[in-house]
Amino acid sequence: MYMAMYMKSRINIFIFLIPLLFCFFTVGGQDDITKTRTLKKIAAITASAQNNISTKNYFKALDELKNALELAKTVDDKKSIGLINSKIGKIKYEMEEYDDAIGYLIMAVEEQRHVEDNVNLANTYKTFGYVYMNLKDYSQAQDYFKSAHVLFEKQDLNSYEAETLLAIGKACNASGKHEDAKTQLENSISLAKRNKFNKILSSAQINLGFAQFKLGDTASGIETAYSGFNIAKKNKYAEIQKEGLKVLSDLNDRAGNYKLSNNYLKQHLKLSDSLLQVKRKSLSAEQRLKLVSKTHIELQDEQVSDLESVNGDSTLDQLTTILSIALITILSLLTLSLYKNNNIRLKSNNVLHKKNSELITAKEKAEIAAKTKANFLSTVTHELRTPLYAVTGLTNMLLDENPKPEQIQHLKSLKFSGEYLLTFINDILQINKIEANKVDVEPEVFDLKKKMTNVISALKNSADDNNINLHLEYDENLPLNYNADQLKISQVLINLIGNSIKFTKDGDIWIRASKIDEKDGVYNVRFEVQDNGIGISEEKQQHMFESFSQGSIQINRKYGGTGLGLSIVKGLIEIMKGKIYLKSKLGVGSSFFFEIPMKYTDQVIKESQATYFKDVSEIELSAVKILVVEDNKINQMITKKILNKMNLNCEVVDNGEEAVDMIKNGSYDIILMDIHMPGISGIEATKIIRTFDKDLTIFALTAVTIEDRMQEFEDAGFTDIIPKPFKQEDFERKLFNALMGDKVEPKVS
Repeated sequence: MYMAMYMKSRINIFIFLIPLLFCFFTVGGQDDITKTRTLKKIAAITASAQNNISTKNYFKALDELKNALELAKTVDDKKSIGLINSKIGKIKYEMEEYDDAIGYLIMAVEEQRHVEDNVNLANTYKTFGYVYMNLKDYSQAQDYFKSAHVLFEKQDLNSYEAETLLAIGKACNASGKHEDAKTQLENSISLAKRNKFNKILSSAQINLGFAQFKLGDTASGIETAYSGFNIAKKNKYAEIQKEGLKVLSDLNDRAGNYKLSNNYLKQHLKLSDSLLQVKRKSLSAEQRLKLVSKTHIELQDEQVSDLESVNGDSTLDQLTTILSIALITILSLLTLSLYKNNNIRLKSNNVLHKKNSELITAKEKAEIAAKTKANFLSTVTHELRTPLYAVTGLTNMLLDENPKPEQIQHLKSLKFSGEYLLTFINDILQINKIEANKVDVEPEVFDLKKKMTNVISALKNSADDNNINLHLEYDENLPLNYNADQLKISQVLINLIGNSIKFTKDGDIWIRASKIDEKDGVYNVRFEVQDNGIGISEEKQQHMFESFSQGSIQINRKYGGTGLGLSIVKGLIEIMKGKIYLKSKLGVGSSFFFEIPMKYTDQVIKESQATYFKDVSEIELSAVKILVVEDNKINQMITKKILNKMNLNCEVVDNGEEAVDMIKNGSYDIILMDIHMPGISGIEATKIIRTFDKDLTIFALTAVTIEDRMQEFEDAGFTDIIPKPFKQEDFERKLFNALMGDKVEPKVS
């Protein structure tokens, strides 16, 4: 009986012993000396973690901070708990684990508000702002940055004030509030200059330059951004240099400085790759995990040794020892299992981080490649159009100067080749614009049946040359008037009908429009262009809408064409939210049909009353003074001859500065202004002229791609634009309209 009571008491002691031992090691003594020692230990661990954060050894820093957090909880030091949670949240933000970051930052704010730790609370708010910036929630980011700024301002912490003002400015820029961004960034720059915070100053100037550019101050924007970049470069602030290179590339691209933009982009990519390599080195956590495993194994060996040293006089003691060893063994196995799982998880995380970084780099490279392609095409276009102006201009002049009969065919062939090359260039540019999403839908009210009739009339001569009959079939269930992009619809129909004419001889082409369905005034309209020409093989049908796709080498030689027409058609139809289909059979013919939504309107269409120009005999042409501003000698000669042929005289200068001086000191009726010239450009020269003469007629006579820079031309103050190479009748019409004071331009249907 006594033996049973004894054993029962020993078991009860053992049951209570384990939680008591646990409490001893986790809670420990709470006297002041122990608390002071714990706080010192927390401070030392936190300092070590901060060093690891500065060297981007995030996993080791996280390990240390979590240990410090456990210690802080044992002594219930809320200030330390808040600070450590804030630091962990910042690391999670740096590692792009934003959900975890928000969780830790929320816990930090809770503690820091409780103890009124305002400086660290402000830092937590600032980190919150950066998290939401990366999540693209710019409104939330601004709120947190502003809260941080208020607290820093109260504590008179200038460097933190300057940094939060910079952050607010960035958030405003990102959300399109460029005026607000400008104000915040200027305040940040003022503080940074006063206190020599060069790192903040460099980033603030870069972002201010972006804001100025967006607000229309192009020159100041680029200059300010470049100044900030130079400070970053001088002080070797790699991340800010990267930021500056990207901004300078974007600004120069939008300003038309494509070569400089490309150079900045290449530097940006090179620096991004370099920084990415540094970041990858901080992702390994093998040593930390091994250290955890080693600690647990050593603890197991020590406990087993202690248990073996206990005197095993009684059976109960032996049983206790065996159970303890078994328990420790199980815990050790669990520890090893957790170690392996953590190891696998961290390796997977490392791979994901690496792949994510590689994807970001690949995306940036793809964007750079696309931008480089666009810049290349824009540059090449200008370089090709300029000599084409000479080719077509000289050819037309020679044809008008009574050439020898044997020369006429050669000159006509030369003219055809020049016009073909110009069409090819225009097609490439159209494809490039479609791929770059630079083509917008421009709806206007028009009569669909009349539009189709006009397109067919325009192509009738080409059809007659191939002995083709064109037939229009318009569904009686379809209304006539729509509010849609009639220009793109015309372009698609012209391409498809022209394509059918090219591949059909002695046949028929049917052009149809029919109703599919209608909902809320939006009609789904089906257009069809059917021919009985040579047809297309099934193999070739799979690739007909790709760029540079043609039926075969033999067909290309026989019928010609660039192979871009159908690719342009598909792109335009997709922009109008439609689809295109093809049915064809060799030797039988082809049928192209496309479906697009079109909004019906009952709005009355006003017929244009505009005419071309009045009787030129009313003008005293000898009294007209024209100034040609052109640096290319051949182009000077061609433009002068065209004007002389129109019985107009002109003066010629080869740079913008001289043009401005002559206009200031003379009197001219029309200025023909080239865009690219040495010294100041035609755009800058026109801006200067508009400061003292608002009414002078100034035409931009240019080979640049006008669609991409139309807004820039309008802002500069050009009256109109004449793209080179031009058709002589278009050139004459615009000049005579200007001389007669007729500002109304006829619309081409």
